Formats: sequence, structure tokens, C-alpha cells
Amino acid sequence: MIESRPTAHDRKAAGIGPRSLLLGLYHGVPLTRRGENYNLVAPDKISIYQEHIEQICSTDDEIREQVRKTVLHEIGHYFGIDDDRLHELGMG
Repeated sequence: MIESRPTAHDRKAAGIGPRSLLLGLYHGVPLTRRGENYNLVAPDKISIYQEHIEQICSTDDEIREQVRKTVLHEIGHYFGIDDDRLHELGMG
């Protein structure tokens, strides 16, 4: 889902302050943390924050590449990969 900017709730979930940029956020329970009783929950969602991505990009091509990187990063969280490991893999 493309959103203009993160909400205060999104920032809290990401563990960042009000002045930090947040490019995307995975909303859900990673596969590695789902147990046998995992059911009746809202679907997972990835948010992409347009204004923050546009702040760090100069061209449409840079925006497309940053969106691709951000989506791949958030998909990594779906699979239970933390930020440190995603950075090691070049997805951070």
C-alpha cells in the first residue's frame, strides 16, 4: 500500500523518532513467529511511504529502484529476517 507518510503508530512500530525517515513498513507476524494456533488475524501488509522516498531520490528511475529495494526489504521481514541481517545481505 502506498501512503503519503508514516503515522505516529507506524513510527512507534518501527522504533524510530518523529524526524527519522521511514521508507516502508511490514505490518504482520513474520512466518518464523507463527505457531500452530495462528489464525483469524488481519492479513499482512507492506506500506511504502511516498514522501520519504521522494525526499531521498532525485529522478523517477531512482524512485523506482528505491521502491523495489524497500519492497524487497519488507518482504524479508515477512520471512523473519531482521534489519541487521537484511543490511548484511545488501537489502537495507
